[in-house]
Amino acid sequence: MDDKLREWLRTATEAHCPDRERMLARVERGMAEGPSARTPRAPQGPLRWLRVVGATAAVCGVLTVGAYAVTSTGAGQTRRGQVAASPVTSASAPAAPGRVHELRTEDGPLRVDGAVDPHSNAYWAQSNVTLRTTQPLSSLTVELRIAQTGGVNTTGSWRSLPEQDFTASAQERSGFLVYRWTLKPGRTVPIGTHMFAGQYNHAEGVRGADGDYITASAARTSGQQVSVGDDFTPDH
Repeated sequence: MDDKLREWLRTATEAHCPDRERMLARVERGMAEGPSARTPRAPQGPLRWLRVVGATAAVCGVLTVGAYAVTSTGAGQTRRGQVAASPVTSASAPAAPGRVHELRTEDGPLRVDGAVDPHSNAYWAQSNVTLRTTQPLSSLTVELRIAQTGGVNTTGSWRSLPEQDFTASAQERSGFLVYRWTLKPGRTVPIGTHMFAGQYNHAEGVRGADGDYITASAARTSGQQVSVGDDFTPDH
């Protein structure tokens, strides 16, 4: 209880002069009416005022808490909105998907290297795959993945090995333009260095190839499986 309220109560108590005759009359009247005739009355004077003050304080407390909750929720929504807006802003520049495994350029008799052809320009490019094998291969699958950095679409592909020995395809898949060459059953890849290349248009400007990569899996004529891969980092 603060000092102002204490002062008010003290003043009200000193100013109160009870009417003895009226009080006795009320007591006698109440006894005559009996308990059933009495009706509850709202408390008067300082006690009623205290209850009003308490109720007001409680309401103020609820309003204060409510205002804080609204303010906090509003701020949270603003922060969430800002966070949610970030992907929309960056949606025009797709992130390069991660690789599913570590790439190693050499495995047993097989080696692979990737490089962007020096004749590429601001609108068109060719990515070269150099495959070397020191043993004949009874099966071979080569995949060249070009990240969709904007405007990437195929303009063709080729290989140095006989065309009739391979099944070739080019299709969009999971944010990449994927070139695939698969050796047909009953054919053999001879010992030597062989080339595979994918050609494509792209958005105007210098295109970064650091999201591109290649993989190759093969089987020796003895049946042993090998697999290799490489990316297109600037040092190539």
